[in-house]
Amino acid sequence: MKFPVPLEVSGVTKALQDAGYEAYLVGGCVRDLLLNRTPKDWDVTTNAKPEQIQAVFPDSFYENDFGTVGVKTGSEDSTLAIIEVTPYRTETGYSDKRRPDAVSFGDNLEEDLARRDFTINAIALDPSKGQLIDPYQGQKDIESQVLRTVGVPTDRFEEDALRLMRAVRLVAELEFALDTDTAAAIKEKGPNLAHISRERIRDEFLRILNSSQPMMALVLAQQLEILSYIAPDLTRGVGVDQNQAHSYDVFGHLMRALQHAADKGWSQDIRLAAVFHDVSKPETRRWSDEKKDWTFHGHEVVGSRVTRKALEDLKFSRETIERVTKLVRWHMFFSDPDQITLSAVRRMIRNVGEENIYDLLDLRICDRIGTGRPKEQPFRFRRYKAMVEEALRDPISVGMLKTDGSRLIEKFHVQPGPKIGFVLHALLEEVLEDPKRNAEEYLDTRTLELLALPEADLKTLGDSGKKRREDEEEREIKEILEKHHVG
Repeated sequence: MKFPVPLEVSGVTKALQDAGYEAYLVGGCVRDLLLNRTPKDWDVTTNAKPEQIQAVFPDSFYENDFGTVGVKTGSEDSTLAIIEVTPYRTETGYSDKRRPDAVSFGDNLEEDLARRDFTINAIALDPSKGQLIDPYQGQKDIESQVLRTVGVPTDRFEEDALRLMRAVRLVAELEFALDTDTAAAIKEKGPNLAHISRERIRDEFLRILNSSQPMMALVLAQQLEILSYIAPDLTRGVGVDQNQAHSYDVFGHLMRALQHAADKGWSQDIRLAAVFHDVSKPETRRWSDEKKDWTFHGHEVVGSRVTRKALEDLKFSRETIERVTKLVRWHMFFSDPDQITLSAVRRMIRNVGEENIYDLLDLRICDRIGTGRPKEQPFRFRRYKAMVEEALRDPISVGMLKTDGSRLIEKFHVQPGPKIGFVLHALLEEVLEDPKRNAEEYLDTRTLELLALPEADLKTLGDSGKKRREDEEEREIKEILEKHHVG
């Protein structure tokens, strides 16, 4: 069987085979090839020992306890620049529920495949022959779209508890079903995640959030009772009904908001904010006899504090924590353009920061979709978005000129008064006509000519410049409104 293996990769396996060793592609890259996906990385396994691998590839490095040698290929493609080559190995003892206590290099491919996590990752490929080695029927599971462990599921999860999270991630990424025995073992061994460092939990959590189906993964994690070891605050929303504006409970709402961010391909920070934005609705929920409905006053304020603590627990960077908690804190901004002013929009921009305002708007879209409403940007929201763009736009003014009143007074000995305004507005009109004129040399020369005019003529030119500025302002704002389909 022929597979599209890059020359940089097949070159590594061929060099090892030419030197008298066995060499196979293994793990996720083989799985992806069988799924007609492009692998993100390429792993080679061999019966050669690390020093023998380095003898074949002088331009390589070996800096770990697991025998993995990094072979430099010289490729400009970052995914192919370094190919990792690892000797066959066996592992014993997993006292920390994560790493083997002892690693031994072996001579047997089947023994190496036996230590791997899931059947779909325990397939080896000899690219020179197109030959697949598949002792655990991983190809059958790929065809059936089922995720199951190699051997006894509880044994695999006892060895490495992070595999519990990896299982739900792979189910979501590949859209596979989870084998019944594997699912039962995940639920049984879930407490082992308590032994895993929060940094490793965070990294796998991010891989879930950045996948194409994060909602599927986190819902499955909740059903298998491991979400409480990942982000326990999220579980509090399960079964907590909301008000009439919502079709789902708090947990379901958060999951759908997150999924919309993933569907849009939005950033990791927006996804984090989406999954936490209503995290404190359970503790702020109160019944209103007046409204005959639930209220959640202040949930965004409380939620920002809970989000901060959750992200700190997961060892996120200070920058990420500040950015995400700010988005959670301000996600309930009032956005009715019929009742707010441009100055109110500017205050919101100051609250969240210019660099975050568009992410805040995207978070609001996720929030809306998460309620079960089909339309993500109704007219009022588009109008508010246009107001944000208008507020961020640099106003057209004489401040754009590379000269100012102080310069005129000092350089041309002009007395303070209306004359300065006339000159500056006349200069502005010329710069709006041709931006290349906004240079000190031209402006100084033109200023001398303007100052020589009778004051009445200068006033006429100044008024014309002022009118031109107002027309340009109106034109730019009209373009913004039309861009957002609210003009």
